[in-house]
Amino acid sequence: MNHAVNKAVWSGSWVAERLGVELVGDDGLTELLGLALRRNPKRAHLLVSNVLGKHIPQSPSVVYGHGFTLGRRVRDLLGTDEARRAVVLGYAETATGLGHCVADGVGLAPYLHSTRRPVPGVATAGGFEESHSHATSHLLLPEDPALLVGDGPLVLVDDEFSTGNTILNTIRDLHERYPRERYVVVALVDMRSAADAGRLDEFAREIGARVDLVAAASGTVRLPEGVLEKGQELVARHEAAAVPAPPPYGRIARVDLRWPRGLPDGGRHGFTPQHRIRLESALPAMAARLAEALPPKARRVLVLGFEELMYAPLRLARELEQLVDAVDAADTGSAEVRYSTTTRSPVLAVDDPGYAIRSRLVFPAHDDPADGSGERYAYNVAGGGFDAVIAVVDSAADTPELHASDGLLARLAAHTPHVVLAVVPSYVPESLYVPERPAMLPEPLRGPAFSSYPPEEVGWLLQDLSDVTLEAPTEEREEAIQSGGAHYAESLPVEYQPSEQYQELFHTALEASAGRLALAVGAVTELVLAERSPRPVLVSLARAGTPIGVLMRRWAQFRHGLDLPHYAVSIVRGRGIDANALRWLAAHHDPADVVFVDGWTGKGAITRELADAVKEFEAGGGAVGFDPEIAVLADPGSCVRTYGTREDFLIPSACLNSTVSGLISRTVLRADLVGPNDFHGAKFYRELAGADVSVAFLDAVAARFPEVGDAVDAQAKELLSGDREPTWEGWAAVERISEEYGIHDVNLVKPGVGETTRVLLRRVPWKILARAGAGADLDHVRLLAEQRGVPVEEVAELPYTCVGLIHPKYTRGATGADGKAVTV
Repeated sequence: MNHAVNKAVWSGSWVAERLGVELVGDDGLTELLGLALRRNPKRAHLLVSNVLGKHIPQSPSVVYGHGFTLGRRVRDLLGTDEARRAVVLGYAETATGLGHCVADGVGLAPYLHSTRRPVPGVATAGGFEESHSHATSHLLLPEDPALLVGDGPLVLVDDEFSTGNTILNTIRDLHERYPRERYVVVALVDMRSAADAGRLDEFAREIGARVDLVAAASGTVRLPEGVLEKGQELVARHEAAAVPAPPPYGRIARVDLRWPRGLPDGGRHGFTPQHRIRLESALPAMAARLAEALPPKARRVLVLGFEELMYAPLRLARELEQLVDAVDAADTGSAEVRYSTTTRSPVLAVDDPGYAIRSRLVFPAHDDPADGSGERYAYNVAGGGFDAVIAVVDSAADTPELHASDGLLARLAAHTPHVVLAVVPSYVPESLYVPERPAMLPEPLRGPAFSSYPPEEVGWLLQDLSDVTLEAPTEEREEAIQSGGAHYAESLPVEYQPSEQYQELFHTALEASAGRLALAVGAVTELVLAERSPRPVLVSLARAGTPIGVLMRRWAQFRHGLDLPHYAVSIVRGRGIDANALRWLAAHHDPADVVFVDGWTGKGAITRELADAVKEFEAGGGAVGFDPEIAVLADPGSCVRTYGTREDFLIPSACLNSTVSGLISRTVLRADLVGPNDFHGAKFYRELAGADVSVAFLDAVAARFPEVGDAVDAQAKELLSGDREPTWEGWAAVERISEEYGIHDVNLVKPGVGETTRVLLRRVPWKILARAGAGADLDHVRLLAEQRGVPVEEVAELPYTCVGLIHPKYTRGATGADGKAVTV
């Protein structure tokens, strides 16, 4: 099934030939409209707009341009002075975006659209019925009750003007409440009969107001006798032959738009000129985030809005389209962006070039609708040849039903290889806003049911995904990550099984470094107790931070008799920290006592990620008071103030994966597994218990505590009195290395012994840079490099003991140090 446009075939010919329906009117009317059939006892046919962006995927610039042009015509009709006093009202659900575009064209006009979603607590400023619609009741719920009170013109916008009943019902209701002298009715097409046209003039005289009409085209629909019954027969016959939905195969990922706080998602409660200015300034950055979430080879992209949420997705799509066009102009590509939205209107799908609705996706409602559960639809997406679909919904619709096996995301994933979910916060009128209550979140997971650590050592603020298959071959993961097809947190690497030689090396390294580790553990814990809190709540970043958090807890108990609470939470680069974990912590502890713990710093990416995530959490109404500064055992990158040492030395817990971290996997964040009220996930590898050295590692380091007491006191004293301000020299070094080796992506440069080890264990390494003369700290790195056939290059004056370079095979345009294209 391919929906390539056939210009020679009118998309209404299938219905016209079978039912005798005719469109008569202006030239170009059939370019604006096609025909389809629907399950509706009042009207069998459906006029399908080619430029509305509802049922037919269309260029967002075309969709926006038609609405904006109508708005300019309204402004010209009213004149500058009256246009400045105008209020624009759009109709749910099909014209919510169109009305907003008209308001943009009018100029500084505030905008409101009707809604079919009740919002308890917001006073109703009006309501009316749309008799021929699938869902008839409309509500007007402006946040500012004075929005409709003024005496300026009221501009009413709908996609089509068929009989005029809806418009008359609206004006009659509002004129009784808020009388005014002038109304302007705007539609893409005016399809009234001559009799209906006369009714509007008569109605204007009746209420003593002027009513003007602006439309892009006009005409009429000629319906033969018995068309309703014939149409219903056709619908029944073709729906009986509907094809079952195929299973999903595409990847589903989530992107954080960073929608501006307090900016309405649309006109449900009103949208002012000031809101428009804020949106315009934020659009480029949000579109750039969408572009980053797309795979590099995506040439045809659909931005799919959600029912009444039409304008925000349209503006994002238009901005993305302009961004893609700019890139294409530079590299002579041919990518294209299209836009449409889901709907609650049931329409028959027929895969024929002469029919407007070629395909239909059916999925359950996912926004707790007032009319109860029911089916929702996305048309002309299946068979549309889209390389990626960006689904944009509001947060009220980001529900388990959206992520269900038969939900919208799964339905989309059955027809495109890449689905990206972008969630816009549902606007809450200021009068209704109350601080968010903590969600009913589960208690932390603990050993031995989850992890091999004793239950008092750590509580995991995670969900158990042990029964889910998440592992993928290393090369396959690397290709997906670098191509943009998947985020690294959506799958897991296959757990590295150390050879006997490597295990011996680990134990040798542990024996040699246990004293140095104990000294750093004691020093960083003393800094925390002296500067952060006398009874801190240790929150380690799973999983590298977890063994360090346990050791800090043990030091506080050994030296001070403190029984500190300790939890492990997930943080994901590019996605932030688990906000639900923060909510749980804020509900059970004072955020000011929370100290985030990690093993070491590399270039400082997680340090920055945590700072941004905490700021965003607070801006979104979360609890305030969390200090985002991480306490680490080693800070070779000079990224934090709270550390035990800034040496880049071997921390043996970096040598292994789950078998030194309580048998817990890396954390997982995937839309189909982690819902809005879930903790991030992880697996417990119970089957690896025979190789587990997690507790043995902790015991070996803690056994050295008694002998390092004096040294800890001296080192802590020196640190407390010295200059510990971060210099970020590690980040600068990584940028320099990235350019010098032709990688041009700092995310593919992993500095330090710990990060280099990770590269060798679970990524596709290109080469290892080792500081000239580095000794036993790199024995395990050299062994792993030899096993994987990775060259180790000695470099003088390297700021780290070693640096791992991930293979840039999948990075477009990557070159090596010699300037040649990189290949395997």
